[in-house]
Amino acid sequence: MDFIFPGFTIVLVVFFILILQHFVPIGLWISALAAGVHISIFDLIGMRLRRVPPRLIVLPLVKGSKAGLEVNVNQLEAHYLAGGDVDRVVDALIAAHRASIPLTFERSAAIDLAGRNVLEAVQMSVNPKVIETPIISAMAKNGIELRVRARVTVRANIDRLVGGAGEATIIARVGEGIVTTVGSSERHTDVLENPDHISRTVLEKGLDAGTAFEILSIDIADVDVGRNIGAELQTDQAEADKRIAQARAEERRAMAVAKEQEMRAQTQEMQAEVVRAQAEVPIAFAEALKSGKLGVMDYYRLQNINADTEMREAIAKPESEE
Repeated sequence: MDFIFPGFTIVLVVFFILILQHFVPIGLWISALAAGVHISIFDLIGMRLRRVPPRLIVLPLVKGSKAGLEVNVNQLEAHYLAGGDVDRVVDALIAAHRASIPLTFERSAAIDLAGRNVLEAVQMSVNPKVIETPIISAMAKNGIELRVRARVTVRANIDRLVGGAGEATIIARVGEGIVTTVGSSERHTDVLENPDHISRTVLEKGLDAGTAFEILSIDIADVDVGRNIGAELQTDQAEADKRIAQARAEERRAMAVAKEQEMRAQTQEMQAEVVRAQAEVPIAFAEALKSGKLGVMDYYRLQNINADTEMREAIAKPESEE
């Protein structure tokens, strides 16, 4: 029993030391003191209790302090709890301080929490970025298509990074300016002779307003001649007009055919009525003879008149018709 209690005591001491090292990062505290950063041991314990990794706060704090920045533990810890990247924010502050770019911790943290890479923005402020637009198709007034590709040199505007539009807006506005400039040209050769006219016109529009960038220059990289869209449109219009005329002619022909068929039907109906009327003549003659209204001699005279009429028609008929 005497040997059991000392062993149990050793185990308890070791367990207590491990718990103490977990909640009290002695190594980080010593490193901070050696770097001249005064941080309380109770602050480190509080970070553990708030589930904030002390290393993610102490190391950026030491780095910022050595770079001459005025940052404190509460600022870094609050930014971490808000979901930000503490190390990237401190690196951005150091880069801005070295480049003499005015950037406060609050603005840097706001940019980081807005989802933008604040370190990349500071680097872009020092080293401008070139954005290449896709091929933009535009048509001059003479109907010739031009395919234009431009390179836009931009610099990050830190003051407008929060709430400012991104690269897609810059590309869209530049494309709109190119289409407007080419479309206002009388001939496509005017643009080919002076492509810098596009750059000047687009720059004068102030396309970087409301964006997170400042446009430094717009350079026309390539201009190619495309299709003769005006001629194609005229050809398509002529083809459409021809089809419309053909449809109207077909409509008139169908109406004429229908009218002709209607007249034939009316003629056939009239001929049928004549035949019916001729069929009633013998019956009428018979009733007239029977009732004594018509004599036999009258009937013969009528037959002679019909025979004379047929003979005259036969004589008068041209030989070609015979």
